[in-house]
Amino acid sequence: MSRPRHVASGPYAPPVPARELTVTSADGARLHVEVHGPDRAPAVVLVHGWTCSTAFWAAQIRALAADHRVIAYDQRGHGRSPASRLCSTQTLADDLDAVLAATLAPAERAVIAGHSMGGMTVMAAAGRERFRAHAAAVLLCSTGSSRLVAESTVVPLRAGTLRTWLTRHVLGSRAPLGPVTPLARRILKYATMGAGSAPHMVEACARIVHACPRTVRHTWSQVLHLLDLDHGVRQLDVPTAVLVGTHDRLTPPVHARALVAALPRCVGISELPGLGHMTPVEAPEQVTGKIRELVTTYAPEEPVKEGA
Repeated sequence: MSRPRHVASGPYAPPVPARELTVTSADGARLHVEVHGPDRAPAVVLVHGWTCSTAFWAAQIRALAADHRVIAYDQRGHGRSPASRLCSTQTLADDLDAVLAATLAPAERAVIAGHSMGGMTVMAAAGRERFRAHAAAVLLCSTGSSRLVAESTVVPLRAGTLRTWLTRHVLGSRAPLGPVTPLARRILKYATMGAGSAPHMVEACARIVHACPRTVRHTWSQVLHLLDLDHGVRQLDVPTAVLVGTHDRLTPPVHARALVAALPRCVGISELPGLGHMTPVEAPEQVTGKIRELVTTYAPEEPVKEGA
């Protein structure tokens, strides 16, 4: 059975990019990259999370591309980026580094937004010279830097050893997700979205998540289980905004508050009532608005052309 595709119509249908390219990372991994919007517009880089793809940012891309140059890429093994035997926080940072090098001029700065594992990618890259050269500001959506499994509330038990063990095995399961059925949508909504999420939001997320190969899902789950990027948070010395849903079960607000306390230049936290983990889909206007605010406040009005 072929994997489900993203939705083909509505606000979460991915827009057609102005151009596409393949970027090669440090270890030779190939990454699918999309560029949307006018060439001379302020740059925004979008980094998706575990089991997702560029399609996850469809609403933000559609809204921002009118007056921003929006760069989005598929993390290795996700979307149209082939799987790699190497998966670690180091490769997450390497991949973002390669995308920035391939898409931004040497002196060009961008707002970088990361959701979930995309936020962890930003933290992993925070100490890199290229990241520091290109990051004007950062938005961290629904993410954390450590203790992901221990703090997750997907399994409805009191915090402790049993809940952590069960959560690790649920999130790290090798079982195929199968087709997007009514039951599959209910499970995904419970685990990743707020109770008030509209059916078309759930459908869009389910199609994206179910398209992720199970081997890729499992491999990255092991990386996330052992994640410790607390040092990366302390190195993220650019204006950084934090956003989280109050009902996020995968990265509950305790993570967002810890980030706020540790970030050298936090410029605010937004806790969105009733929303779950999939904030860019559940609250597209709020996430897009926060990105626009960061661009207006911190990014150059016009990117510097190469050779200028």
